[in-house]
Amino acid sequence: MPDSELDPSKRISFIGGGNMGQAIIGGLLANGYPAKNITVSEPNEAARTHLEKTFGVLTTSKNEEAVAFTAGSSQRDGKGVGADLVMLAVKPQIMRDVALAMAVSVQKYKPVVVTIAAGIVLKDLARWLTSDAQGKALDDAAPPRLVRVMPNTPALVLEGAAGLYATSEVSEEQKSLAFNVLSAVSKAAYWVDREELLDVVTAVSGSGPAYFFLMVEALAKSGIELGLPSEIAYGLARQTCLGAGKMLVDTAEDPADLRRKVTSPGGTTHAAVESFEANGLRKIINDAVVAATRRGEALGKEFSQVRTN
Repeated sequence: MPDSELDPSKRISFIGGGNMGQAIIGGLLANGYPAKNITVSEPNEAARTHLEKTFGVLTTSKNEEAVAFTAGSSQRDGKGVGADLVMLAVKPQIMRDVALAMAVSVQKYKPVVVTIAAGIVLKDLARWLTSDAQGKALDDAAPPRLVRVMPNTPALVLEGAAGLYATSEVSEEQKSLAFNVLSAVSKAAYWVDREELLDVVTAVSGSGPAYFFLMVEALAKSGIELGLPSEIAYGLARQTCLGAGKMLVDTAEDPADLRRKVTSPGGTTHAAVESFEANGLRKIINDAVVAATRRGEALGKEFSQVRTN
């Protein structure tokens, strides 16, 4: 795993200032990263104002300025020093157009480009970042340095989990930079050695929060049906989910061992676990994870087919 120290001199640009981008910026600043070394490209003027006031970062409406790191050019003479890392935090539906428009700048400054967009495979992103705005291949274009990341929504509260994959063009230093930026909001981050494994990461941790929300929803509903007031049922279910998760993380014990410790033979937990097993809970979960993985694979193919030049 790369060094956990994030070099505060590195220049980081975000293309898109939505929720996930803001979460990562907030995590960086909370860890002492200087706002002067963060630029955000955001087309919405009100959003740019919010970003400036909330985080004190530089903003621009032009993606090429973010890549060149010339936002606030009065401080940098406007010549462009180039971002060290460019985070693509835009919706997958507009990724092709965004990438094509900034390809020339990426070729000039050669940052590591990190994408957090679901369903966009790196072979497509590489093609767009070596083409002009009309989709025609650029002369003498070099393969871009790309990292694809699958974060999850707990990153919004600095408790995320993420999987990362890098192309061979990415240096160890760039991998470390990408990893450390994501670690600002992800308590667990792991490199995978094949891009297709990010579909499995998506199924386990990307979609995973929804599985736990559903469990809490069902657990609380059962409590209500058995007579508990709604406030109490949901309060108990929420805190139980949080407490169990904290035990898993803080003790680092095997989940099966933790389960056995609270499952006394013939007791209430034993009765519940036996009911889960009899009703095929493990198969239900496995089928769900497989379904999410297959859907992730299909989305990648759909986006690739729609956006093939």
